[in-house]
Amino acid sequence: MLESHGFFNIDGFNLEYQLLSPSQSDTLTLVLLHEGLGCLTMWKDFPRQVARLTGCRVLTYSRAGYGGSDPCPLPRPLTFMHDEGLIVLPKILDAAEIQRDVLVGHSDGASIALINAGGITDKRIRGLVLMAPHVFVEELTLASIREARVAYKDMALREQLARYHGNNVDCAFLGWNQAWLNEDFLVWNLEEYLPKIEMPVLLIQGEDDNYGTIKQLEKIMEKLPGKVALTLLPDCGHSPFRDQPTKTLQAISEFLNQY
Repeated sequence: MLESHGFFNIDGFNLEYQLLSPSQSDTLTLVLLHEGLGCLTMWKDFPRQVARLTGCRVLTYSRAGYGGSDPCPLPRPLTFMHDEGLIVLPKILDAAEIQRDVLVGHSDGASIALINAGGITDKRIRGLVLMAPHVFVEELTLASIREARVAYKDMALREQLARYHGNNVDCAFLGWNQAWLNEDFLVWNLEEYLPKIEMPVLLIQGEDDNYGTIKQLEKIMEKLPGKVALTLLPDCGHSPFRDQPTKTLQAISEFLNQY
């Protein structure tokens, strides 16, 4: 498997990336979009596993303020997911010279994928894999984010995240936590983007997700006009690719058989 690492310079920010190519052929690329506290290295072996199983190229990168990418100013604007989906992500695809891809997003990354797919017309995007997506704010989500703030102040969570984010740890956590807990963020909603998404979509959700309920998926399925597949995973929390990697990989592989 060919593997390359480097940085994309997007609007003055150096963003770390990894590109895995299981074959020499020009094939579909899966673009992984990490969660609100994630980064390239927090996907661990998942990109390599999905590349081996599907034969697709896999591009993983860290957004500004995460992992080994450049830091970004705080506080993050409450439009940070819209900025990523509508402005940054298309430039990432340009920089990577990607012609045909499926966006694979987790949590905030899944929401960024929805914004991109419903907010602009980009013929390169052929489908979406959405793990634990958010399209509106739930009290369950905010309660878990408040709990994370307490754990961060107690240093345990900060030390854990610092292993992946290094000097970006405060930027990563505070940028995410403060935005979601801002009272003005309560009106955040992506439902307007859903009717414009006609490409195939796979939804993956853990039944024990403490950051979102099944209502998120119900709203997405209600408003998406295209083909939607749903995989609910028992004994699984907010991170299907960590909690149930085998079943998550199987669901993605089956979804990609249509391409």
